[in-house]
Amino acid sequence: QVQLVESGGGLVQAGGSLRLSCVGSGRIFSINTMGWYRQAPGKQRDLVASITRGGYTNYADSVKGRFTISRDTPKNTVYLQMNSLIPDDTAVYYCNFAPTPPTDYWGQGTQVTVSS
Repeated sequence: QVQLVESGGGLVQAGGSLRLSCVGSGRIFSINTMGWYRQAPGKQRDLVASITRGGYTNYADSVKGRFTISRDTPKNTVYLQMNSLIPDDTAVYYCNFAPTPPTDYWGQGTQVTVSS
């Protein structure tokens, strides 16, 4: 059984920062590409950042230059540092394998709300 638990979300003003964390139940981050996804109300769930087992990162155009994905393999944890937040970043953020996330692995996500 794989469990992914996201945390670190909250309410922040535009221009502020947050760091999200994702902790896995097993040693899965060392062999899989991990990603952060987000879903705004009424919108599709989209991949915004990913990191391979070799440390290669990829970002959606909407977050390039503002978000940074990283991982701490011994802690089985993936992070998303979010800077210069804008209201369009408001969404529930999830972590999962990328680019093909197993349906059963989705967690509850963590809410990020950016006020103007």
